[in-house]
Amino acid sequence: MENARYSTKKTHRFELRLSEQELHQFLELEKSLGISRSDIVRIRVLKNSSKMLVNTKELLHQLDQIGAELGRAGNNINQLARHANILQKRGQLGPDVITEFTSLFSEYIKVQQGLEKSIRQIIRLMRG
Repeated sequence: MENARYSTKKTHRFELRLSEQELHQFLELEKSLGISRSDIVRIRVLKNSSKMLVNTKELLHQLDQIGAELGRAGNNINQLARHANILQKRGQLGPDVITEFTSLFSEYIKVQQGLEKSIRQIIRLMRG
């Protein structure tokens, strides 16, 4: 539900003077955030803590890169597991390799769970 402060009738105007560079920057911000200039000013000036300005293009780019890294890490883990299975079948898999793999895999799972938690928090913040 929208904040009552923003859903009331707007009767007052506010003028803002900008240089050409500032105007270009402001228009780019409006475009990247997908919200109106008025809302950008209201959020920034009135400091409505329930809303956050987010550069969605940059955020999505970063999340895409994180997803790609997780995919690569998952592929590496699968390759290591296949290699360990081959060594096991040949009787060449020592307990130290199993211990090391288990330790690294446990750490990977902790990092991935932390990342998932952070992404859920980001999504909640973006929803307002």
